[in-house]
Amino acid sequence: MKRLTALSLLTLCIGAPLSQAAETVTLKVAHFLPAASNAHRNVIQPWCDRIAKESDNRIQCQIYPSMQLGGTPAQLPDQVRRGVADVAWTAPGYSTGRFPRSEAVELPFMLPPNGELGSKIIWEFYEQALKEDYSDYKVLALHSDGGMQLHNADKNVATLSDFNGVKLRASTRMTSRLLDALGATPVSMPPAQMTESLSKGVIDGALVGWEVIPALKLDEITRFHSEPKDGQPIFSTTLLSFLMNKQRYEKLPDDLRAVIDRNSGLALSTTFGASWDKEAARARQVVLDQGATLTKIDDADYQQMRDAGEKVTREWSAEGDDKGIDGTQLAQTLRDIAKANGQTY
Repeated sequence: MKRLTALSLLTLCIGAPLSQAAETVTLKVAHFLPAASNAHRNVIQPWCDRIAKESDNRIQCQIYPSMQLGGTPAQLPDQVRRGVADVAWTAPGYSTGRFPRSEAVELPFMLPPNGELGSKIIWEFYEQALKEDYSDYKVLALHSDGGMQLHNADKNVATLSDFNGVKLRASTRMTSRLLDALGATPVSMPPAQMTESLSKGVIDGALVGWEVIPALKLDEITRFHSEPKDGQPIFSTTLLSFLMNKQRYEKLPDDLRAVIDRNSGLALSTTFGASWDKEAARARQVVLDQGATLTKIDDADYQQMRDAGEKVTREWSAEGDDKGIDGTQLAQTLRDIAKANGQTY
């Protein structure tokens, strides 16, 4: 009885239950890029630092960049779901078929060439239409890469006819379908293979965002770059996600869950997007300083590309309708959210 009284007094002095005060959590955080990448340096590591500070160091991160836990980027969602990693940053589109509704984000010419605004639109879209895709996870963030531009080694691609016979790297199923509709030959490969493939002529160029150009040293190989005029919807957007194991999150003490909640959602999503915007602007300047050619696509040529992209959207929507995910409504909902946030079509 005396021992119980002593424990009770100690609990009162500490001001919290002993079990809660003693609980320390180490989260295994995995992603597919190097530790020097924008995602790691500017968002993931600062996020880990912030939750450590706000939890009085009761939440710690062990970050595993460059797939150090094994597997491929496409397997990261499964690694989180099975608990191999507690948290992962990845592109849902790499895991073909796993997040069917989320493909709407990557449909052609849907979102602005702006990571921060695009991420706001994506988060609103998630809250309205995508939650079923992520029912197995605690979603920390969903964000935009700021959109994709055309980057080519030896040929400028700025009209519809320029795509004919050109082999271009595609990152997802949607970008592959867009490039095919435009007349190019899509080639799927992970980011790490792009530079060597370009230097050896395996591909002629890539449909990717500005942000990755210096990081992969693509600026040393690509001399021609093209994109829509300012404010026009971009070719496609890579949807990126920061996902947490749902059971791991739910088993945290209330106060630690509150730390995670404060550092996730819309604010974290737009933080990711803003970081992409900053890196994209820096990358674009690096390319221009090296004397590369940057073409703003003519309105008539852009409209022809939009028409080809619209065919992809119609086909995807019809397929979704047949599979019971209401693709037509998903595409319209995303457009409506984008319009409400200032995007014109």
